[in-house]
Amino acid sequence: MDQDATLIRLAVFGMPVKHSLSPRIHGLFAEQAGLDIEYRAIETCEEFLAREVQALADSGGRGCNITMPLKQRAFDLANRASDRARLAGAANTLLFETPSRWKADNTDGIGLVRDLARQMDGTLAGSRIAIVGAGGAVAGVLGDLLAENPENVFIFNRTEKRARALSERFSELGKINSGTLADMENGAEFDLVINATSMTRKSDTALPDMRMLAPSSLLYDLNYGQAHESLATWAHKKNIRCIDGRGMLVEQAAQSFFLWTGFRADTGPVIEALQNPG
Repeated sequence: MDQDATLIRLAVFGMPVKHSLSPRIHGLFAEQAGLDIEYRAIETCEEFLAREVQALADSGGRGCNITMPLKQRAFDLANRASDRARLAGAANTLLFETPSRWKADNTDGIGLVRDLARQMDGTLAGSRIAIVGAGGAVAGVLGDLLAENPENVFIFNRTEKRARALSERFSELGKINSGTLADMENGAEFDLVINATSMTRKSDTALPDMRMLAPSSLLYDLNYGQAHESLATWAHKKNIRCIDGRGMLVEQAAQSFFLWTGFRADTGPVIEALQNPG
């Protein structure tokens, strides 16, 4: 059989994306599935995203992932969208139904919830959740978090205007409030605190000294790799359990892989493999 006839062409688009873990992750999924894939990391900007995605679709591509800051543009390029993508107003996954007809989806929330279920040994129902940040990453996960029926979700942001806009947008899905970073010191404690900012990427910066973190709380950082190191160091000094976003990365990738291939990957071995170099 002609190899090109069975090869599944995929890619991730972003800026920067050169050091993306996605090619390795999807390569491991393909090994599990016994599928032959080509998964490339392609750097592009918003201006040229449509052209690059179209080239992949025209070459027989099955679909692609999109990372920040191109997720909103990817959503706009699609002919139709899943409920999750519409709610987020952004897409991290495109499925090419034909070379000229693309469906947008957003698997970030599914990925986060699945990893949290593993990290917290159970359900998020009834839990108290705080999110630090109010950008596109938060919009991508809020719907799935609220679907788990937490007791409440509180969004903290430097400017309350953005946090309030998000809380109002998702208010029909559950109990959700907003405030500024200064409000994080009001004494309320949370079971789960999610860092959805990049303010910890510089070694001289860290999250405020949050009284919201009880000894049993989990601090979950959507960042991973070097972007996570500063927060991990800070949390270690405070004796706070802190998890990076690699599990979410693998889980959201698994959902994308399922949408493209119909194969449900075993994510555990892949998450474990990411702990090792190579």
